Amino acid sequence: MSALDDLPVVVIGAGPVGLAAAAHLHERGLPFTVLEAGDTAGAAVRQWGHVRVFSPWRYNIDPAARRLLDDAGWVAPDLEALPTGAELVDDYLQPLAELPQLKPRLRYGARVEAISRLGLDRLRTAGRDSAPFLVRLADGDEILARAVIDASGTWGTPNVLGSSGLPARGERQSAAYLEHALPDVLGGDRDRFAGRHTLVVGAGHSAANTLLSLAELAAAEPSTEVTWAIRSASPARTYGGGDADALPARGALGSRLREHVDAGRIRLLTGFSVHALTPTGDRLAVVVRHTDGGEESITVDRIVTATGFRPDHSIAAELRLDLDPVMGATRALAPLIDPNEHSCGTVPPHGVDELAHPEAGYYAVGMKSYGRAPTFLMATGYEQVRSVVAALAGDWQAARDVQLDLPGTGVCNSNPADSTGGDSCCGPAPSLEPAGKGLATGISGGLLAAPLNLITLNAAPAGGQAGGCCGS
Repeated sequence: MSALDDLPVVVIGAGPVGLAAAAHLHERGLPFTVLEAGDTAGAAVRQWGHVRVFSPWRYNIDPAARRLLDDAGWVAPDLEALPTGAELVDDYLQPLAELPQLKPRLRYGARVEAISRLGLDRLRTAGRDSAPFLVRLADGDEILARAVIDASGTWGTPNVLGSSGLPARGERQSAAYLEHALPDVLGGDRDRFAGRHTLVVGAGHSAANTLLSLAELAAAEPSTEVTWAIRSASPARTYGGGDADALPARGALGSRLREHVDAGRIRLLTGFSVHALTPTGDRLAVVVRHTDGGEESITVDRIVTATGFRPDHSIAAELRLDLDPVMGATRALAPLIDPNEHSCGTVPPHGVDELAHPEAGYYAVGMKSYGRAPTFLMATGYEQVRSVVAALAGDWQAARDVQLDLPGTGVCNSNPADSTGGDSCCGPAPSLEPAGKGLATGISGGLLAAPLNLITLNAAPAGGQAGGCCGS
């Protein structure tokens, strides 16, 4: 028996995947401590609490967590219903965090500043695998651990607005005009958008959610203008698989967005990259470059930067990580989640072997494990931590018996033709029906699954039409 066995496994983050890891650690009888930077479980999820996810409850509840909750008399929600982020926290994460098996082991307001090996920097090899991890908190406290499961997500590290992976000129100086992904357009943030011109930059599901909310706002506030800018020549990737999608709310998202664009309620700019931002009074001048090399300027009131997220591995700078140079995921996982090849539902099963680094005992899981790939779903993270915890318990057979039941996207490929019209390449165009809005990948680090309110489709602002050939 190793001296490390008496130390806890440190889990970073008390979101859906972090708390799932805690539930599995409890079932395996392994000591653990969960460190959460916020003041409540699911703190990042609460920041998009107004959004309704497009995956039903049955994909969003971890099996080990469910067993603990059921034993405590928990009343499960309708497994086919689509929860909002707030419902995900209030009806699942908070009750889970309050269970006596987990609550004493959760620490809130505990922001991790760095992870290393006790007495060893990254260069030292001798004795490394037998040395405990040293987890240093922002308040100076230090915790020793036998292993670290980093489920901290990517919500706090969005991508920049500018192209080439660099901030646009003047981007930092224009922060007062910029909005994080998924603002509460129809709720608490309404006054910042009503009667104003908003530019939404991005081609993912978070952009689509915001655009649909803005279109609904514009129906009530006719002076509201909505412009959508994407770097590609076609929005087909955002429109997705329509009624061929295994998650109807996800398919309807793109269909409804398409109708708004076709009807002119949302102005679409393609082949567009932000070059420079300049405040002009209480508005913002945006210089854009087109793929043909030309430039133009548009003036708006707000910009929503729905440009995705990226992982921050800086807390693990003294650990030996093997990261893919493109994706920022482990080298083994990267080709399995590459958005050029995969959508959320086509990611193959993967577990501890694909998540392992040269630094034995350290695992990034959940949205953070995907690097810059937007193809993450919560169910994937739950299976990741089940596999990792089984390995930490020495049950390698269970750890490597990785299985995933994911909803398919109903799309054909990730390189759709540059067309804004036509039927889905997977089948005929779907008919228009009332549908919910949704997100994609799992925000807190993503959106985990997908979101918004159900609204009735009509001739005015509300809906969409046929899907394209791809989704992410």
